[in-house]
Amino acid sequence: MTAWLTVVGIGEDGYAGLGKTARRALLAAECIVGAPRQLDLLPPCIRAPRQNWPSPFSLEPVLQRRGTPTCVLASGDPMLFSVGASLARQVSEGEMLVLPAPSSYSLAAARLGWPLQDVTLLSVVARPLPTVARHLHDGQRLLILCNDGDSPAAIAALLRERGFGASRLSVLEHLGGPLERRIDGLAASWNVEAVAALNLLAVECQADTGVQALPLTIGLPDDAYRHDGQLTKRDVRAITLARLAPRPGELLWDVGAGCGSIGIEWLRSHPSCRAIAIEANADRQQLIAHNRDALGVPQLQLVAGEAPDALAGLDFPDAIFIGGGVTVPGVLELCWQALKPGGRLIANAVTLQSEAMLVAFREQHGGELTRIAVAQAQPLGDFDTWRSALPITLLQVHKP
Repeated sequence: MTAWLTVVGIGEDGYAGLGKTARRALLAAECIVGAPRQLDLLPPCIRAPRQNWPSPFSLEPVLQRRGTPTCVLASGDPMLFSVGASLARQVSEGEMLVLPAPSSYSLAAARLGWPLQDVTLLSVVARPLPTVARHLHDGQRLLILCNDGDSPAAIAALLRERGFGASRLSVLEHLGGPLERRIDGLAASWNVEAVAALNLLAVECQADTGVQALPLTIGLPDDAYRHDGQLTKRDVRAITLARLAPRPGELLWDVGAGCGSIGIEWLRSHPSCRAIAIEANADRQQLIAHNRDALGVPQLQLVAGEAPDALAGLDFPDAIFIGGGVTVPGVLELCWQALKPGGRLIANAVTLQSEAMLVAFREQHGGELTRIAVAQAQPLGDFDTWRSALPITLLQVHKP
């Protein structure tokens, strides 16, 4: 199939920085689509009609021209946090030719002398700022595509709030063009309120004295969460998540989510994981909203309601955790029906009634029952003794 669509990556150096193939494509195009800033970089010799992306953004102006020579302008590498990736989901490989330019990440790494393979690449362009939070680890380097000129100050404030005020920041404006500029400083004393709208922020993460950053492993400390007591405690949470076994791209239902800890740690396991938290209590919904932002996974979808009614219309999950509502009629069976083939269902019970529901479900569908008992050493007068938490019965079932 002959490509009718050419996606041209263009940098701040404009038309002069393009190769011959990109120039020929632009000269031959019957329409060129892009943002005003990119279209303005083209010289008068490019005579094809120019079309701005619509607002709100849509690919329709391009897809409607299928079969007609069309060019799309994108910043730098179109397949890296850019429109090329969106087009690739709608247009077959043979229909589209992508001609990348150096990305802002590549240019920033070159300016800073940072090996790109050792850097975490992030974007807050039309993405929630709290996404940055889960990548804050002492000694890590981050390159963050910013949404606008206010983003660096907002990220500096987030770093201070999370105990990373000692981190070094470098704002790189208009990379690769005649207006390129660099601004350096510390998050703790950052006082540059706004910079050029086109910028990238480089962060050398450094924790403040005494700050303990959160680990990458499952089973975060209980005090990492705001909760009202309805929290799957750390040791049980780690065991539960190990049984849920998150894999890239999979979707979890966290039913009766409490403060959202299971769904949050599922999402922290891989950036492509998805999770839906179902919670009826309004106060706990607020706790979930706080925790997901504080722990860097604002993509957690919150459904306000009680299972089974609140489950209607949701995407079918790869895994389900039922932490509350086991005894509600129909919850276990509806979850089992919705679970994808090969999926995992994990349910925890602390009462005799809920445990009986798990036993009955196991008799019908199989699975494995595990009793979890955790005790902690606590003072008893001048001595110490073991204080046991309520034992947990855990049901694990794999769907054929």
